[in-house]
Amino acid sequence: MLFNRSAVAVGAFAALALGAGTALAAPASAAPNTTPQKVCGSAYKTVNSAAIGSLGTVYLTYNSSNGQNCVTTIRKNPGTAVDMSTWIYVPDTGVGSDDYGQYTSYAGPSYVYGKGHCVDWGGHIDNVYTQVSASNCASLKEQRVTYTR
Repeated sequence: MLFNRSAVAVGAFAALALGAGTALAAPASAAPNTTPQKVCGSAYKTVNSAAIGSLGTVYLTYNSSNGQNCVTTIRKNPGTAVDMSTWIYVPDTGVGSDDYGQYTSYAGPSYVYGKGHCVDWGGHIDNVYTQVSASNCASLKEQRVTYTR
């Protein structure tokens, strides 16, 4: 899912996506009016977001009291379960978290410690994928890519 990264980072993320995502994925309940704070927790403030085409949005949130980032992908129009994901990766530490499955409303939450680190994050709904690289890095310019498979 990550590109423009070294083979090691791609391999690490692939292992994480196959292992942790499969082991931890659980169906999310339908929540047509959900918010990132309802998914991640009320202490998490939205610091960034990216559209997933016209299907929904992936949100990056941050909790300043514990230094944790949380990512969730939320559908614009909940309905029949479709493939969805949300993920976050900290290149400096090699730590990432993801959630992948068939959901009616949202995927996630996925948490990592991100205080003082740049993060890569994204998600997908059905066949539309969005990735944000080098995000929340002060003066560095983030890169956003949305594509359809």
